[in-house]
Amino acid sequence: MASFDFDQAEGLRRMLAGPKPRIVTFLSATPQDDKGAMLVNLGASLAQSGNDVMIVDACTRDYGVAQRLGVDRGPGLLQVARQECALNQVIHSVPQGFSVATLSRTARRDAAPSADEARRLAKTFDVLVKQSGSIIMVDGEFPEDGSFPVPIMASSEIVVQVSTSAASITNAYALIKRLSQQLGRRPFGILVTGATEAEAKVVYDNMSSAATRYLAVTLSSMGSVPADEYLHRAARLGRAVVDAFPLAGASVAFRRLAGRFARTGMQQGRAA
Repeated sequence: MASFDFDQAEGLRRMLAGPKPRIVTFLSATPQDDKGAMLVNLGASLAQSGNDVMIVDACTRDYGVAQRLGVDRGPGLLQVARQECALNQVIHSVPQGFSVATLSRTARRDAAPSADEARRLAKTFDVLVKQSGSIIMVDGEFPEDGSFPVPIMASSEIVVQVSTSAASITNAYALIKRLSQQLGRRPFGILVTGATEAEAKVVYDNMSSAATRYLAVTLSSMGSVPADEYLHRAARLGRAVVDAFPLAGASVAFRRLAGRFARTGMQQGRAA
């Protein structure tokens, strides 16, 4: 009976706590503009299907989502950690239907955080996660020193974006190798962009086979998005392709990707 009462109490606590937010860190072996376009359109597709979505721009060297959407000029989470502003001042709602926050202002303007500031930044990120929507996507980078700016990025799901080019595939494999060396054996998701489903399957199958054989790492296919001129047209309009051109091939792919992404983690759905 005691065990039953304990189980009931634990179940009640979980119900009251609500669903745990899903955190996914996206890294890329494609040009940064490609990753930004993918995240904007995936975020819009997830929001359009009823999900609360937050994108955190954790890029320091490259072109991140916040810069792409023009919301990178204010303070970031590092400024909140330094008690220079409130958390709600760094969260921006964008017309695409989701929210955006930056981890910090660009490296050119921000001094590197001290050890104490790094701890406070991690706590600030945790608070943001608890207050945000059901899906938190991090526009990330994996620096040469092998350390993410906040520890939760290392324990989150990690998805690597890759294209069909030989250089991109080589870079993606090298990135996965570095990740596995730093983070230990764990699964990584693969998202192939600028590819037909057949091309994406070839890329994924080859990468998965090599990762299993040489790294003892399991990869999971997160899907694919085809090359589509409507993606560029929508970007020029400042809109997501699923909103501006809902019948475009890329829109169909993003809606399919969003549906699958919202339902499953990378531990499931291994098929391309």
